[in-house]
Amino acid sequence: MRIEKTTAGTPHRIVIVGGGAGGLELATRLGRKFGRGGRVEVTLVDSKRTHVWKPKLHEIAAGSMDIGDHEVPYLAQAHWHGFRFRIGQMIGLDRSRREIHVAPFVDEDGKEVTPARSFPYDTLVIAVGSRSNDFGTPGVREHALKLETVADARRFHVRMVNACVRAHAQRSPLRPEQLHVAIIGAGATGVELAAELHHTTREVVAYGLDRVDAEKDVRLTLIEAAPRVLPALPERLSRSTERLLRKLGVEVNTDARVAEVLPDGVRLADGRVLPAELVVWAAGVKAPDFLTRLDGLETNRINQLVVRQTLQSSVDDDIFAMGDCAACPWPEKDGFVPPRAQAAHQQASHLYTQLQRRLAGKPVQDYRYRDFGSLVSLGDFSTVGNMMGGLARGDLFIEGWFARLMYASLYKMHELALHGWVKVTLDTLARMITRRTEPHVKLH
Repeated sequence: MRIEKTTAGTPHRIVIVGGGAGGLELATRLGRKFGRGGRVEVTLVDSKRTHVWKPKLHEIAAGSMDIGDHEVPYLAQAHWHGFRFRIGQMIGLDRSRREIHVAPFVDEDGKEVTPARSFPYDTLVIAVGSRSNDFGTPGVREHALKLETVADARRFHVRMVNACVRAHAQRSPLRPEQLHVAIIGAGATGVELAAELHHTTREVVAYGLDRVDAEKDVRLTLIEAAPRVLPALPERLSRSTERLLRKLGVEVNTDARVAEVLPDGVRLADGRVLPAELVVWAAGVKAPDFLTRLDGLETNRINQLVVRQTLQSSVDDDIFAMGDCAACPWPEKDGFVPPRAQAAHQQASHLYTQLQRRLAGKPVQDYRYRDFGSLVSLGDFSTVGNMMGGLARGDLFIEGWFARLMYASLYKMHELALHGWVKVTLDTLARMITRRTEPHVKLH
């Protein structure tokens, strides 16, 4: 295994593993601050070549967003903002030597692009996000699609378009499961995907697939084991969302535990079988399994790294964790910070300041999560949410165009953190122009 080292006695080496919302924001800000000065060397490690904001995956899956307009190439971002990017998946850690181990990177044809390597660090930040948790449910791995990566979202979209084209071309009647989509998990991802698919499936059919009746043939089913949709969010928000989903024609099944995913549907614990050509698993989250094998770092039951209020690992002051992969205390709620994009953004901003204190020999300060509420997009139909914390006194329910504006602003804040005002303004104008000259839904 080849070890990449810098010259002895040179810069403080900050290695960030994971280029998601928090990891890429932190690498970008640190690179701008220190990258060209020589005193600090910032390296971002990720197994993918490009970054896409994870809350946008449901739009890619539905076909309402062109991925090419929103991908951020890591190499270009690193070049522009003064940090280094190294491709590969972290698979191990040597805390005594302060090195991370990265697996070989293999391309789509199975050819090795980069060998197994080790990267030394003085400060390590782990920000590898989360994965869906299938809880060992039979049939999920074989028959269900997940929305964990851009590749997953693209795969679902292609299968959805193919299903519509196939139904249009066949001469025989539709089978019971044809053009039925079952979404398991009515958290934010499942709810937003259902609403987005209601719109985009009708857009796809409208482009000449006249033998398919979207109102009669396309069926969307949402399955949730909890008593209500959006179980982690306020009950009023949940009730409003379910009402809007039913108005769209989405079949909502709550208190419905999945016993098995079948090749052509879903079998529930009560024995019912819901036919479906496409099944999406969007229930439950856990951190990647490899975190449980990192040289003694403490993890919880869903593989998250246990961190102190400073975001430092419970067993190693030189290792920080943030975002969905970190079990960060939330003293005000006697629990842990929820896996939300706003938490990753806040933690990236916090660590940007605290790592500067660390470099100056000062003690790092505690992180405090500020809950600004939750927003759920129902596509072009509506947006609902609640505002709290620094935005409103108590809990303010919002809906409609104002909620939609607030939802869009979350993504703009992320883009601004990565690119600044000039590039974000130009990119936004370019998207507005091209949207007028292209189909409003991706057809391939």
